Amino acid sequence: MVTNTRRAQRHASEPDTVELNPIFARPGEATAVPKFRFPDDESLQQTAYQIVHDEAMLDGNARLNLATFVGTWMDEYAGRLALEAADKNMIDKDEYPQTAAIETRCWTMLADLWHAPDPEHTIGTSTIGSSEAAMLGGLALKRRWQQRRRAAGQSTERPNLVMSSAVQVCWEKFCNYFEVEARYVPISEEHKVLDGHDLESYVDENTIGVVAILGVTYTGMYEPVAQIAQALDRIQESTGLDVPIHVDGASGAMIAPFIQPDLEWDFRVKRVASINTSGHKYGLVYPGLGWVVWRDLDALPEDLIFRVSYLGGDMPTFALNFSRPGAQVLLQYYVFLRLGRAGFEAVQGTSRDVALYLSGEIAKMPAFELWNDGSDIPVFAWRLRAGHSENWNLYHLSDRLRTKGWLVPAYPMPDDLADLTVQRIVVRNGFSHDLASAFLADLAEEVDYLDSLSGPMPMPKRGSGFHH
Repeated sequence: MVTNTRRAQRHASEPDTVELNPIFARPGEATAVPKFRFPDDESLQQTAYQIVHDEAMLDGNARLNLATFVGTWMDEYAGRLALEAADKNMIDKDEYPQTAAIETRCWTMLADLWHAPDPEHTIGTSTIGSSEAAMLGGLALKRRWQQRRRAAGQSTERPNLVMSSAVQVCWEKFCNYFEVEARYVPISEEHKVLDGHDLESYVDENTIGVVAILGVTYTGMYEPVAQIAQALDRIQESTGLDVPIHVDGASGAMIAPFIQPDLEWDFRVKRVASINTSGHKYGLVYPGLGWVVWRDLDALPEDLIFRVSYLGGDMPTFALNFSRPGAQVLLQYYVFLRLGRAGFEAVQGTSRDVALYLSGEIAKMPAFELWNDGSDIPVFAWRLRAGHSENWNLYHLSDRLRTKGWLVPAYPMPDDLADLTVQRIVVRNGFSHDLASAFLADLAEEVDYLDSLSGPMPMPKRGSGFHH
């Protein structure tokens, strides 16, 4: 909700009307329309389109956005499908049964890709994104824990969830919204990810599960799921506590099966109860689309499933959202059919090759020191080398790169490393070696400029925000 103060600030900062260029004004039309209230009269389609088009044109070039994980390119056939299916409501499975059938095909394909014991007898769903998918995974963990505790006559108060301090914000939201204590295992120079170290200090009888991240948002690094499971095995041997794992594979679950197929992170690890991923990240689909799959039917408690009849049939639903687009599900199926395993291997492998090329060249620059190199998901981060300059920092560099059109975020690492600032690049499909070379040239030019300064730069007025 926009508060009165914020509304006043907004009105003070921009004009109240959209002034139309006379070339777009037609006979009988106004030459200005209000921005913050409904216009009194209609506009021609061409005029309304031109206003929105011109304003949206001021946004940055999505292809040069090296901050976001979200897909920014699909081919023309995908564009056609998106328009053809724009009116489909995913929740209305009675009206759109074929879209519902395709949704089932997609999560069954993912269950197979992730080595579910019996892919045709598990369960999954599409979501509006990985945040919703992760929350559904967390809810299933909480409900299963509650059921076990009640069956044993034990208290269901004070559930907790164990995860890295570098966890994505959706898990903080889950714990806040669904009243679960968040227990953060801090990352450090010695333990850059959650790796099972000291896990026994965080796990107890109220732990509903452990989140393992396959592609940490801050750096792109994999958390070693099998190693975390081994630590939980040792805890079970000494305490009897049987703690499941949810894998947040928002990015990595669509990378590892194709370019690191021997890495055991999925349902091959017996403690893994559920996995989520983002179709709109390395699933190569436009936003917003997520997926969550459970190991088997028992992993998703039946009492989390609702059945509704008022859309024309008896339909099961387990989601936090209700109405949402069906087009993205069809786009995901299109990409699965279009690329197959060989195509995904080629696309994801090329993205990683570009990431390794970029990180290798950046590592050669005296100003920088790599945190990781992009050999997990095609994402890597670097810091300013100690003692390189007292006149500028990575926020200044981020601001300078923005003037060339490049969005490269600078941000502090999580607690216990909050004094460390890094920059991060996300390489996505469509970011070619040629674009990477152009970026490196601009990066070198801006570093040279900053190094040439004779005194300290003021901090940028507009911080270079951290984009999940």
